[in-house]
Amino acid sequence: MDRYYINAKRFMKKVNLKNFKKTLSKFTTGITVIATNKNSHLYGKTINSFTSLSLSPPLVLFSLDIKSSKLKIFNNSRFISINILSKKQKLISDNFAKNTPDWNNIDYKLLKNGNPIIKNCISNLDCRIMNKIKKGDHIIFICKVLKVMNNDKLKPLIYYNSKYI
Repeated sequence: MDRYYINAKRFMKKVNLKNFKKTLSKFTTGITVIATNKNSHLYGKTINSFTSLSLSPPLVLFSLDIKSSKLKIFNNSRFISINILSKKQKLISDNFAKNTPDWNNIDYKLLKNGNPIIKNCISNLDCRIMNKIKKGDHIIFICKVLKVMNNDKLKPLIYYNSKYI
């Protein structure tokens, strides 16, 4: 048992913002765009803090920084779409990472609840926000998945080490 013991002080670094962000960048994630429609105006935000939460009921979660320019919009939304981007949609990811994204060149359709789903994604989820939890510098949104659509022919857009791969 002793041979597996590691002296944490010798090998591990005390966490700070820089090495914490670098460490988390080593976790490979997919890229999503969350979207909603408020008063006939479309909003979207690129997110990689997205994961499944429960199979029964079908729940997912994502989080937004409390300083996000889109926090108020999503905080006041009941329904959202989550669009899991394909490898060919890097420009869409970049667009929705901006403070003022442009929907003009985005190929989308509206669901009955008015929310946009982006076409040519590997998956689209129609969701209802069930709960919001403030933890640290983020708000965690827990969403019930109402409907899904998948495209098995596409490859995912992947983010690793602060780069698309």
